[in-house]
Amino acid sequence: MEEMLKAAIDKRFTSICFTDHMDYNFPSESDTPEFLLDIKPYFEELERLSEKYSDSIKIRKGIELGLKKDCLDKCLSLTKKYPFDFVIGSTHLVDNIDPYYDIFWEGTDEKNGILRYYETTLENVNLGADFDVYGHIDYIIRYTPKMKQLKAKGIVDDSYIDRLLKDSMEIIEEILKTLISNGKGIEINTAGFKYGLGHPNPHEKVLKLYHELGGEIITIGSDAHECKHLAYDFEKVPEILKNCGFRYYSEFTGRKAAMVKI
Repeated sequence: MEEMLKAAIDKRFTSICFTDHMDYNFPSESDTPEFLLDIKPYFEELERLSEKYSDSIKIRKGIELGLKKDCLDKCLSLTKKYPFDFVIGSTHLVDNIDPYYDIFWEGTDEKNGILRYYETTLENVNLGADFDVYGHIDYIIRYTPKMKQLKAKGIVDDSYIDRLLKDSMEIIEEILKTLISNGKGIEINTAGFKYGLGHPNPHEKVLKLYHELGGEIITIGSDAHECKHLAYDFEKVPEILKNCGFRYYSEFTGRKAAMVKI
């Protein structure tokens, strides 16, 4: 975390929020990791760094929860026990398989695999989990077999992405309406550019729809798992958000959103 913090200071950040993964009941095999975070030393290190770098940057404590029904109690217990500033809820597993892995697509065609992802997301949104914003709502499009082929060739195919969104927009709208009615926000995640989509996650059309439906809470993240990806393509974000109708973004402290003018 200290290396990530130094990178943030080099980029002249005034604040940063760490949101490491906590994916309870992740199906770990010999070739896949457990996404479990040891919370106590995590908080201790954040406190140490907050004190060490207090004159340079404000550090906020966050977490990204991989949501699913069979770990709801653990997620609720975690957010109740620890004083997080910010909590992201995300869908990483569909029928206990991460679409990141090729095996997910072996038993389904593209359209049904994507639909099942959004159905699972809607189920997760309705679980009653304690989170502030939902992460990378269109995560699934990063990893379709065709998208992987396009990425390998360095090709951005907007017509393909538009078709995927058109096929899924009805259920995406239902997800967004549910989030808004529950007082939850979404993020603009610039990792979509890193993954070769040519767009953020979620896509601009989803961001615009969220705003048109009355959504106001939107946070900015780069999903940086390495220092080199911190604030990846952040320079694109202000124009994207303004074009989608936003005039403010949100920063969370103590689970409360502060609206910051773009």
